[in-house]
Amino acid sequence: MKVVKRRKAMLEAVRSGVCSIEALCHHFGISEATVRRDLGALSREGLLVRTYGGATTSIGQREPELTLEQRRSRQGDIKIRLAECALGCIEEGDTVLLDGGTTTAALAARLHERKGLHVVTNNMAALPLLTQLPEGRITVLGGDLRASSMTVYGPLAFETLSRLTVDRLFLSADGVTEQGLCEASPDQAWLKEAMIARAAEVYVMADATKIGRASQQHWTPLPARWTLITEADDDLTAIFSPRRTTVLRP
Repeated sequence: MKVVKRRKAMLEAVRSGVCSIEALCHHFGISEATVRRDLGALSREGLLVRTYGGATTSIGQREPELTLEQRRSRQGDIKIRLAECALGCIEEGDTVLLDGGTTTAALAARLHERKGLHVVTNNMAALPLLTQLPEGRITVLGGDLRASSMTVYGPLAFETLSRLTVDRLFLSADGVTEQGLCEASPDQAWLKEAMIARAAEVYVMADATKIGRASQQHWTPLPARWTLITEADDDLTAIFSPRRTTVLRP
């Protein structure tokens, strides 16, 4: 079967529910490497979204947003491991920007292990965990409170960001795909984009369930170079360009 015809057939197969790499290999009688190349090409054309171990055409779907307590109870051990890995990227005296989310809050709980940090954050849930910073200081982004995630956003947050730069930014997200980070609200997506613009180094902390997940309708594009911190052990180069992404695993 010619490449163009096969890829058209593969897109139809994914639309009909044949979504995993293993199933597509069996369905077309081709190698895993060929399936990954075809899915990558279809993804670059915007026809599907590469996922962890397969693909989906459900772009722009919207799932119910989890409460803060539900998020805290999910993947707790993995979040601790991701936080330990992220801590290894931070040097004493750094200015660190922490995004909202329970994964970044897990990192906040470890920051007392570095001296002289200046921590900037919109993550209200992380504030109690930052009170023991040795020789450090905390800057809270102002703005309106989003109670469902205990984060602040809006014009005041943008104004504060416009007057500073940071060494390292640590982001979380509802999903991470080649398109960027997906979020439940446009305010979250826009604020993340503003954070990225002010950071020298950008890190995305995401467990395997977030990789390739397009669960919301609002997107933050990722910069030319960024680092993914995840425990996912699949071949992520099929989802993210290796020229743009460094992958760190705990």
